[in-house]
Amino acid sequence: MLKTVATVLIDGFAPFELGVVCEVFGVDRTSDGVPPIEFRVCGEQAGVPLRSGVGVRVIPEFGLDALEDADLVALPACDIREEYPPAVLEAVRAASARGATVLSVCSGAFLLGATGLLDGRRCTTHWRHAEEFAARFPTALLDPDVLYVDDGNIVSSAGTAAGIDACLHLVRRELGSTVAAAIARRMVVAPQREGGQRQFVELPIPECTGDSLQPVLDWMAANLTVEHSVPALARRARMSERTFARRFVAETGTTPNRWLSAQRVLHARRLLEDTKLGIDEVARLCGFSTAALLRHHFHRAVGVAPNDYRRTFSQRVAS
Repeated sequence: MLKTVATVLIDGFAPFELGVVCEVFGVDRTSDGVPPIEFRVCGEQAGVPLRSGVGVRVIPEFGLDALEDADLVALPACDIREEYPPAVLEAVRAASARGATVLSVCSGAFLLGATGLLDGRRCTTHWRHAEEFAARFPTALLDPDVLYVDDGNIVSSAGTAAGIDACLHLVRRELGSTVAAAIARRMVVAPQREGGQRQFVELPIPECTGDSLQPVLDWMAANLTVEHSVPALARRARMSERTFARRFVAETGTTPNRWLSAQRVLHARRLLEDTKLGIDEVARLCGFSTAALLRHHFHRAVGVAPNDYRRTFSQRVAS
């Protein structure tokens, strides 16, 4: 049961991620049928101001002793540093040892990692920090692609909006879908995005080092429904197949088939967001021969099924 939530701040905390935790757990929504949650903002010492990374200061009402009976300890994003306050680390360890769930949001995973609680545990953080996180905490089982990871009493999330998803997931897990939906409705956000969904980072096509293939790339992108073979593309580029294949990888960072598949998935995303077209028609317009093939490539690239993506990102009702 989720009755008491303590969020822990240190100097350099991120106000938005603090706000996410406050909005989900700290606002009284008993009039909407949400059970009361005691919410505590904690610092190493009660009443001592803590600075944020953007010039805002917060005076925590509670000290670290407020973690002693909390059901959930939340660690919002904060500046990444070599060392974290030892008293904070020990308080989080103690809370976890007695059974509290610990949640990190974005770079809060570094503070959580410094406690040692992520050793051998599945977790995530913002994709921009993934390489540094993996180097600093090599025994943590980092998945840099997902929105959040639920590993039982340890829950970690990626950046910003993914923190909302993780918080609502915890509400759903502990208090039920009806309560989570009531909070989401008040926040005007999607009531559920699965944690395994990718962080939806656009992976830009590497900029070409020359313009020799640009006309071919433009033609491929404008003709997604055409089956493009390497021999045919090489002829269009006026190169041998071997030279074309080598030049394509050098200029785009990938193979022709993978580049084309990525463009088709990108076009499918736009159609799912902006139209009411059925999945069969979306598949046809994107150059996938069947809806099943679209689903296969879409899920592999994006991490969710096309219909799930549409429900989250489209402002129109899918037909």
